[in-house]
Amino acid sequence: MGANYLKIAFRNLVKNKVYSFINIFGLSIGIATCLVISLFVKDELSYDRFNEKAVRIVRIVFKANINGGKINESFVMPPTAQALKNDYPEVKQATRLRNFGTPRVIVDGKFYNEGKLALVDANFFDVFTIPFLKGDPKTALTQPNCMVLSQALAEKYFGNEDPIGKLLYSKKGNDTPPFRVTGVFDKIPTNSHFHFDMLGSLASDTEANSTSWMTSNYFTYLLLTEDSDYKKLEAKLPAMVEKYMGPQIIQAMGMNLAQFRTKGNELGFELQKLTDIHFHSEGTNELEASGDIKYVYIFGAIALFMLLIACINFMNLSTAGASKRAKEVGVRKVLGSAKLELVRQFLMESLLLTSFALFLALILVPLILPVFNDLSGKNLSLDFAANPLTFVGLLVFGLLVGVLAGSYPAFFLSSFKPIAVLKDRFVGSKKTIGLRSGLVVFQFCVSICLIVGTTVVYQQLSYIQNKKLGYDKDQLVVLQNSWALGKNESVFRDELLKDSRVANVTASPYRPAGPTNSNNSLAYPENNDSQIMRTLQYGIDERYIPTLGMQIVAGRNFTKGFASDSSGIIINETAAKAFGWGNNAVGHTITRLVGDANDNRKKVYQVVGVVKDFHFKSLHESISPLLMVYENNWGLIVKVKTKDVAGLLASMKSQWAKFNVDEPFEYAFMDELFTKTYIAEQKTSTILSLFAGLTIFIACLGLFGLATFTAEQRTKEIGVRKVLGANVGQIIGLLSKDFLKLIVVACVIAFPFGYWGMNQWLQDFAYRIEISWWVFLVAGVSALAIALLTVSFQSIKAALMNPVKSLKTE
Repeated sequence: MGANYLKIAFRNLVKNKVYSFINIFGLSIGIATCLVISLFVKDELSYDRFNEKAVRIVRIVFKANINGGKINESFVMPPTAQALKNDYPEVKQATRLRNFGTPRVIVDGKFYNEGKLALVDANFFDVFTIPFLKGDPKTALTQPNCMVLSQALAEKYFGNEDPIGKLLYSKKGNDTPPFRVTGVFDKIPTNSHFHFDMLGSLASDTEANSTSWMTSNYFTYLLLTEDSDYKKLEAKLPAMVEKYMGPQIIQAMGMNLAQFRTKGNELGFELQKLTDIHFHSEGTNELEASGDIKYVYIFGAIALFMLLIACINFMNLSTAGASKRAKEVGVRKVLGSAKLELVRQFLMESLLLTSFALFLALILVPLILPVFNDLSGKNLSLDFAANPLTFVGLLVFGLLVGVLAGSYPAFFLSSFKPIAVLKDRFVGSKKTIGLRSGLVVFQFCVSICLIVGTTVVYQQLSYIQNKKLGYDKDQLVVLQNSWALGKNESVFRDELLKDSRVANVTASPYRPAGPTNSNNSLAYPENNDSQIMRTLQYGIDERYIPTLGMQIVAGRNFTKGFASDSSGIIINETAAKAFGWGNNAVGHTITRLVGDANDNRKKVYQVVGVVKDFHFKSLHESISPLLMVYENNWGLIVKVKTKDVAGLLASMKSQWAKFNVDEPFEYAFMDELFTKTYIAEQKTSTILSLFAGLTIFIACLGLFGLATFTAEQRTKEIGVRKVLGANVGQIIGLLSKDFLKLIVVACVIAFPFGYWGMNQWLQDFAYRIEISWWVFLVAGVSALAIALLTVSFQSIKAALMNPVKSLKTE
């Protein structure tokens, strides 16, 4: 019986080639897209879960609110880990990590500048699951100046030689002791919130032993006992603040914690689950860019909707074509077929079609994945050999899709009354037609929402790119590693200033876009420590403001040779408002805490100028108070005034080579660094556009099929109308108007959902567009135009048919 069902199913599939192709192709795209997005969602949700003790690992973060200035730091103070381990029995292990970026490494006289370095405590491998290939993870980092390498980096540095015992130098000719390789670990999985190629002993870091609770640089993780609740431990942390931070706050600020809090200030610690870091981290100075759970929801919804739309196409085309199979059902019932047997027959056809679609989807996925990986920055793959359960899951998935897509048509077709259909009295019920209309409305609701979303994302990105930032990001060349020149950096700068193609050069590692130094400062106005606040501090020279095209709105810029400028300070407009001075900040004084809790040093500055607010953070964040002090710094920023940028860069590289430094000449453009800040949004825009196009395409496939069936069912009517004088335009309008009404209904439903969804997305930006009415007009007109083009093909074909031939069809 099963073989007979299969044979009949295959014959029907071949008989209706066009509709079978539409179903198979549309369903395959839906399944392929769903599989690709499922891989993305699975990867995002799996972050840090590879650690065997992941459910027991938490990270401690520091949060404070000082005079309205919010602090949310992902790293904490040096003694925090040991204090937690000593005072709280539920803390089984406490380990720290300090990020040292990408240092220059020297191995056997060769220079490398590729691997990322972190210094970690010796018990780091007791907390995190990082497989060791060589060495003993328990003892590898117990001594100072020891280091373990990733396998890839060990092979790069030492080839086929055994790396254990080899020496790595951080700088040529430096007296700093070299690191000795004591182990090799496997690559840290991609779904980790940190990635390092070198892990050195934190015992090498003198600051790691500091007792100061006023400075913070150490990412601190806790491994809790199996029966502990991290929320209960978090509730005990205020006692740690009182015990350890309280005395140092008195020494640094001259007030106790109670007095500090009565002024509206607050500070303390929170615990964050390891598995929450990727999505729910709000701290500054994260080790890597965090994910966004909103995008997981968005892409997951798109995957589900695309699959539903593909299944809807199947149901629509199957029920719309019911009239062609009505007599078949009638004959089968007269000959004794039970309803259940007919259901099995039609489900078999559905599963056969789904099997073809699944097979085609498995061909499409490897073609789609490289493009998707490039857009998303992932390295996803559909590897059945590595995970056989994936193949089993895929088969179950195909079975469910087949049943989902074919269940309604199967029960619908099997319910026909044999007498009615054999007497040609079968007509589609209003209930069935209403269902098909509802499904078409649903398809285009999703499509219109995606059009609205794509348009709003594009608008926001365009707004970001064109917004006035308060500085001129164009024609700025950043030399990030000019520190390698040492004392010759100023000589190199002076040589650049002699070049007629160079407008200006400033030396500062503080940049409003891209990688930059970060230096927070505690400061208060006019010796009034009750108004102490946390601010960002820039160290600049007298050329910084003019080089970056900033504007002084009050007072003056720093001047070379003014001895008093060593105690002068320039602040931004936001800082002037925060200190209560408004437009009269010049001449007032600011006291900065420049030491730590051990020396309690303070320095008083006089405000010499106010710079117009400029954006030195992402537009996701509001402009915060900023202090600028006059300091000698490294890191050059060059303002170019020539179209021959390539020639200037070649000249700069040639001059760089004359100083015979080991560091290569490297540069970046400020506008490109700014653009990279929003790379996640740009990728999202591209992916959203791609999925919107695919969703609309699948919806149009179904609409095309329905239009074809409608034209076939009304062939005789069209012939009669043409004989009575109807022209082509009238016929097209007749066949198109019902579908266009459905699109209008879809617009009315989709617009509120589209507005709400994109308004939620825009809340992540402190500076954002307002969603304009024309966005919905464009989405609606686009959907109507797409639907009209889809339907018109069959409408025109039917309208141009010879009426004599049309009247003979029945």
